[in-house]
Amino acid sequence: MADKPTKGLADVVAASTALSDIDGQAGRLFYRGYDIHDLAGRTTFEETAHLLQHGSLPTREQLADYGAELVRGRTLGALAEANIPEIADKQAPMEALRTLVSLASGDDPDKDSNSPEANLRKAARLTAQQPILVARYHAARTGAEIPEPDPELSVAANFLLQITGRVPDPHAVEIFDTCLVLHADHTMNASTFAARVCAATLSDMHSAIVAAIGTLKGPLHGGANEQVMRTLEALDPASVAQSVRDRLAAHEKIMGFGHRVYKTEDPRATHLRRMSRELAEASGDDTYYRMSKEMEEVVFETKGLYPNVDFYAATVYHYLGIPTDLFTPVFSVSRMSGWTAHVIEQHADNRLIRPDSEYVGERDQKWKPIDER
Repeated sequence: MADKPTKGLADVVAASTALSDIDGQAGRLFYRGYDIHDLAGRTTFEETAHLLQHGSLPTREQLADYGAELVRGRTLGALAEANIPEIADKQAPMEALRTLVSLASGDDPDKDSNSPEANLRKAARLTAQQPILVARYHAARTGAEIPEPDPELSVAANFLLQITGRVPDPHAVEIFDTCLVLHADHTMNASTFAARVCAATLSDMHSAIVAAIGTLKGPLHGGANEQVMRTLEALDPASVAQSVRDRLAAHEKIMGFGHRVYKTEDPRATHLRRMSRELAEASGDDTYYRMSKEMEEVVFETKGLYPNVDFYAATVYHYLGIPTDLFTPVFSVSRMSGWTAHVIEQHADNRLIRPDSEYVGERDQKWKPIDER
């Protein structure tokens, strides 16, 4: 008798990868063998993207070359450029990004090639363009003037410049850059798996990334950080603990806690908690940070659940001036580096991903003409 299928493919190994690894029992995350605690705050997002896409932390010369490639890649093609206003008028953020990345494929000079060299070039362009697309979408829907990207600024600094319209504080840039590093890759999550399934058919990188964005759009994968912020905004700061206890007693889910893989604290949450506190103190209003700490204590006391990456990311993004409905798009800005690296890896050693299924429907039914049914 065949084994029963595992719902959600839990604990099923779907691919071999050299990109990232998780030790869920110890609460550790690695990018190509480097502990996230060694990378966060010490390695820039550009270095991290190079590590994932090219396989190594760059030398100064390699980083300069990669940075120059990202600067060149920021220019949007005519298709995406022409359609941003109408898309911003008619589509919500993640829908818009799904559409814009698809349009960007039409202008990509390597769109007809899956060669390793072409994939690396496309990976750099997608990594460079994603923050521009998010910022341009936001500007179009609000009617704001948007500064042009500054070739002297990093991905993190340029994004904050374009979203807020002002030159960002260096400490804010440092914190947001660390956020991008923390979100860059996370093994075989749903969106990464979707990208690899698409790439395994030998479809192109843009198609695989559209599949990933469509998957991230789902509320069971992306969107938790936005929901955390919505929850904080809806709570009375004077009665956080009681409100959370009441919700838990009513079996309501509190977003931002627990994780499918980690059995202890998500190592990314450790850094995000600290950065939330630092930004709160700098802002002069630490209300949301204090509310978050109180929520964390009550949920752990009541349910034994630790905060995951989404919980403190919400207040970090809030303090950085990022609109709440752009929290998931910001996740895609970072994760683009990992998604593209997974597509490169899939194409380099490919086999069509085609799992089996267990049929649970009727059998041996007798056909009848339509007038007898």
